Amino acid sequence: MKEQSIRNRFHASQVLVRNAGVCALQWFRNQDLLQTEKKGPQDWVSQADREVENMIRKHLHTLFPEDGFLGEESGFRDLEAKGIWVVDPIDGTSCFLNGLPSWCVSIAYVVGSQIEIGLIYAPCTDELFATRRGFGATLNGREMKPSKATSFDEGIVGLGYSPKSSIEATQKALGYLLNNGGVYHDIGSAALMTAYVAAGRYIGYYEFQINSWDCLAGIALVRETGGWTNDFLANEGLQTGNPVLAASPGTKEVMQNLFAAAGH
Repeated sequence: MKEQSIRNRFHASQVLVRNAGVCALQWFRNQDLLQTEKKGPQDWVSQADREVENMIRKHLHTLFPEDGFLGEESGFRDLEAKGIWVVDPIDGTSCFLNGLPSWCVSIAYVVGSQIEIGLIYAPCTDELFATRRGFGATLNGREMKPSKATSFDEGIVGLGYSPKSSIEATQKALGYLLNNGGVYHDIGSAALMTAYVAAGRYIGYYEFQINSWDCLAGIALVRETGGWTNDFLANEGLQTGNPVLAASPGTKEVMQNLFAAAGH
């Protein structure tokens, strides 16, 4: 795909992700109007999720009808397309529904095995994490710099967990981290926690099993700041998900040790 085409998509999707965030924020501030459904244990979907995803999907189809689409709520469209948009309309729905601010809109653009665009917008803090492959990563337009940490005792590791994950693997990862001087956060949004690695707020992030719409944008951000991630798209990761591991430049080795301790 030509560079001009990627650039056009990058500019258009930055406007779109902010507009989608504004739409979601209106629902967040009017929780009493929301209709919700339970998809599984600790897994919810709301009218806001569906409305925001529908808005994003329609705008992208209007602007780039040749592109494919994968959304958390509406699934796949045109998997054979050269480029595919991967969208989580509200990552951190449980936080969203409980009045907690740690949720976001996540949009990635994938061409083959490359994540060309990664965008994460957090409306409650008005923070836009953005990257285009090969052109660095920014937070509200300013270059992001990862943590300089080289060990667990120099920062915070994000650890994600849901009932879909392995309790045993998560316990092993947590035990390894604590036994090696680390501390952890789980703020309820995989996309934001991965973005925080890129922004230098966290030194790493791990979750046993996750969907592509939860983390591809964040993975792109981490890589563009010089950090390291596992090859999430391997073994049909786009469609079926995978474990995710992200590390700042100096914590690659210790995070890989945590990954191994968890049984990967």
